[in-house]
Amino acid sequence: MTTVTITRKWHTTAEVAEMLGFGLSKTKALILSGEIRSVKIGRNRRTLPAWVDEYVARCTSETEEWAA
Repeated sequence: MTTVTITRKWHTTAEVAEMLGFGLSKTKALILSGEIRSVKIGRNRRTLPAWVDEYVARCTSETEEWAA
């Protein structure tokens, strides 16, 4: 018998907040403003892990440009 591990493809807003170390309201604001990309599926918002990585990369590149 083969064991299959399923990895999550989407993250909830609460999961994104936890990953970033932000509060839920700040994360919701970032998502609603479009700073963190998301899709609406029914009544829920979901974010791809790559989109969280894009946000982090943008933040760090802006910080590096500011420090230079």
